[in-house]
Amino acid sequence: MKLYAKTISATLPDWASIVTKSADLFEIEINDEHPNFQSLLEELETEIEPETIGVKAEDLCSRLGIEMSNPSLQQLLEQAQTLISLIATHPHYEQLLKTGYQPDLNIADAQTALIYLEWELDRNREHSA
Repeated sequence: MKLYAKTISATLPDWASIVTKSADLFEIEINDEHPNFQSLLEELETEIEPETIGVKAEDLCSRLGIEMSNPSLQQLLEQAQTLISLIATHPHYEQLLKTGYQPDLNIADAQTALIYLEWELDRNREHSA
């Protein structure tokens, strides 16, 4: 399981580790099969709504000492565009293409979808201004 956080505590439990860190986002990998994590889940279990038992993300984050990231859609689009560009130039992806990988939709299709979404966001901003 992964969590994305704006801030984290100085020390994380042994079942959580930082995968990536950028200026405004930490990607945290959680070993959700670790016994200590399972114990924490049992301890935090609550009735979220009638007949639904689970763990609230805010309770888990509070216990971990992290602040969840809640980026804007524009920020997510920028991150997605960056990731897609990295995928397109990644050696493993290039190798897949060389060995005959031919998906129905490709990287360019994904980039185009993000551009259309960005145009729609811009259009909505103009109309609301």
